[in-house]
Amino acid sequence: RFCFCFGNVNGAVPGEQVKKDENSRRGNWGNQIEFVLTSVGYAVGLGNVWRFPYLCYRNGGGAFMFPYFIMLVFCGIPLFFLELSFGQFTSLGCLGVWKVSPMFKGVGYGMMVVSTYIGIYYNVVICIAFYYFFMSMTNLLPWTYCNNPWNTPDCTGVIGTPRTNATFANVSAVVSGLTEIVNRTKRTSPSEEYWRNYVLNVSDGIGNFGEVRLPILGCLAVSWVVVFLCLIRGVKSSGKVVYFTATFPYVVLTILFIRGITLEGAVSGIKYYLTPQWEKILDAKVWGDAASQIFYSLGCAWGGLITMASYNKFHNNCFRDSIIISVTNCGTSVYAGFVIFSILGFMANHLGVDVSEVADHGPGLAFVAYPEALTLLPISPLWSLLFFFMLILLGLGTQFCLLETLVTAVVDEIGTDWIIKNKTYVTLGVAIVGFLLGVPLTTQAGIYWLLLMDNYAASFSLVVVSCIMCICIMYVYGHKNYFKDVEMMLGFPPPLFFRICWRYVSPFIITFILIFTVIQYKPITYNDYVYPRWSLVIGFAMALSSVICIPIYALFKIAVSEGSTFLERLKNSVKPDPDWGPALQEHRKGRYATAGPESVEVCPLKEKLKDEGKEKLKEKETEKKDEMGLTIPGSNGSTLNPTPSA
Repeated sequence: RFCFCFGNVNGAVPGEQVKKDENSRRGNWGNQIEFVLTSVGYAVGLGNVWRFPYLCYRNGGGAFMFPYFIMLVFCGIPLFFLELSFGQFTSLGCLGVWKVSPMFKGVGYGMMVVSTYIGIYYNVVICIAFYYFFMSMTNLLPWTYCNNPWNTPDCTGVIGTPRTNATFANVSAVVSGLTEIVNRTKRTSPSEEYWRNYVLNVSDGIGNFGEVRLPILGCLAVSWVVVFLCLIRGVKSSGKVVYFTATFPYVVLTILFIRGITLEGAVSGIKYYLTPQWEKILDAKVWGDAASQIFYSLGCAWGGLITMASYNKFHNNCFRDSIIISVTNCGTSVYAGFVIFSILGFMANHLGVDVSEVADHGPGLAFVAYPEALTLLPISPLWSLLFFFMLILLGLGTQFCLLETLVTAVVDEIGTDWIIKNKTYVTLGVAIVGFLLGVPLTTQAGIYWLLLMDNYAASFSLVVVSCIMCICIMYVYGHKNYFKDVEMMLGFPPPLFFRICWRYVSPFIITFILIFTVIQYKPITYNDYVYPRWSLVIGFAMALSSVICIPIYALFKIAVSEGSTFLERLKNSVKPDPDWGPALQEHRKGRYATAGPESVEVCPLKEKLKDEGKEKLKEKETEKKDEMGLTIPGSNGSTLNPTPSA
C-alpha cells in the first residue's frame, strides 16, 4: 500500500500510459498530448486567420512583428502560465479556484458571463462557415458570377460572366475593364452581394429583426449538435476529438499556402504583408494593437485556460506547456498571414489594383474577400471546401473549451456525486440554452448583433477581469504564497522572469491595454451603417455585466462574513477558504497538511496506522486493569489470565 501511494504522486509524462485517473472523482486528461492539443485548439481560433494578418499589414508589416513578440514574451506567456498553474493547482474550474480569496469569486462569475457571450456568437460564426462549406459542394461556387437573382446592377465580378462574354473578347480586356470600374467607383463583388443579400439577407438596421434565416438556423443546430457530441463525456471525449480538430487546420493551411505561393502576384501580396515600415514602431497605436492581439488571441480571462488545466495531473509541467502553446499560437498567426496574403496578392494582381484595395479582416475576409479570390483558382470548389472546413475546425476548437468552461463551473460549484455522474445532462442543458440564445443572431439583423457582441461583450471587460485576477493572486493572496504553491506543484519555483512579470510587468501592460482601448474607442459601424445610440447602450451593458459581478459579489461576501466591524469582515472575506489547495489529500503537504507536514509527507495511510496503534495500546491498558480487578477472591480469573505469548 505504501508503494501504491508513492506511485500516484507523480503526474502524467508525455508518452506514459496511465489507465487510471489520478483524480478518479473528477477525471483527468488521457495524457498530456490531449491537454496541449486542446489548449492549442482553444487559443488558435478564427482571429489568427482573419484578424492578425490584417493588423500586421496595417501596422507596419514586418515592423509589427517586433512589438508583437515583445508583448508575447512580457505579457502573453506569463499570463498564460499564471492561469494554467492556477487551475492545475486546485483542480477546479473558474469558480472553484477563488477559494484562494472568496471575496474575489465575482471574477469567476465574470469569466462565466464573458464565456457565455463569446460561446453564443462564436457558434453562429461557425454555423455560417458550415453553410458556406455545404454550398461549396457544387461544380460552380454560387458567388462566382453576377447573374443571380440576388445580385444588383452594381455587381462587378472578377471574372467574366455569361452576360459579359459578348462584350469582352479575352481575359485581358476583362481585367482592364474592371480596373477602370474600380478606379471610378467602389465595386460591389458577387461574393459581397451573396453574403449580404442571400446568406444573411441583411435588414436595414439592428432594430429590424425581420425573419429567421432558416438555412443558417439549421446550420446553427448542426454546430451545437457537433459541439455537444464531442463533449458528451467531457474531456474524455473532447481529448480524443482534438487529435483531428487541432492538427488538420495546419494541413489545410499548408495546402493553401503551397497553392497560394505558386500563383502570379503572390509575392507582391506577401511583400505587402511583411515589408517593414520601421517608423510605425514609434506609434503607440501599433503597440496597443500588438498587446491587444496577444491578449485576446491567447484566450486570457475567458476561464477556459483555468478549466482545461484543472483536468491536468497535479505535477504536470504546465510551465513547459504554456510556452509551447503560446509560441504555437503566435506562430500560427504569422503562418496564416502568408496563406491569406498570397491569395489576396494574386487577386490584386488579377484586378490590377493595390493589395490594400482587396485586403480586409473579420467576417469580411472570411466570407467575402477570400471566397472571392478562390473563384479565380482552377477547381475552386475544392479550395473553398478546404478553406471553410479549416474555419469550422478552428472555431470548434475554441467552442469546445468555452462550453466546457461553463459546464465545469456549474458541476464544480454544486459538487454532488449525482451531478458529477450526470455531467452529460448539464452539457446538454448548456448546449440547448446556447442554441436558443443564438437564434436571434440568425435573423436578418443577426450580423448587427453579432458584431455588437464581438466589439463590446468581450473587449475591455476581459482586460479588467485579468487585471483584478493578477492583483488578487499577487497582492491579496500574496506572491510568496503563490510561488511556494507553484514550487510544490512543479518541483521548482517560477523563474525569476515570470515572478517579475506577474507582479509588475504584466499588470502594467494590461493597464496599458485598458487605457489604449478607452482612448482608441470609436462607436461601432458596419460598412456604412451607423449603430443607433440605444444599441450602443446595450453594448456597454453587456460589457459591464461581466465586470459588475466582481463588486456585487465582493459586497455580498463581506456582508455574510464573520466579524463585528467592517474591517474584520473584509479581512475574513479575503482569507483563503479552508479547502483551498490541492484537491487530493496525497498532495496536501506543508501548510496544507491537516495534521502537520510530516504526517502527509509519505502517505495519508501513515497517520491512520498511528491512530490504530494508539487505539490498540489503550485497549491493552484497559485489559490489564480489568485483569487486575478480576483476580479478587471470589473470581476464577481463568478467562483473562494472559498467556506468556501475550
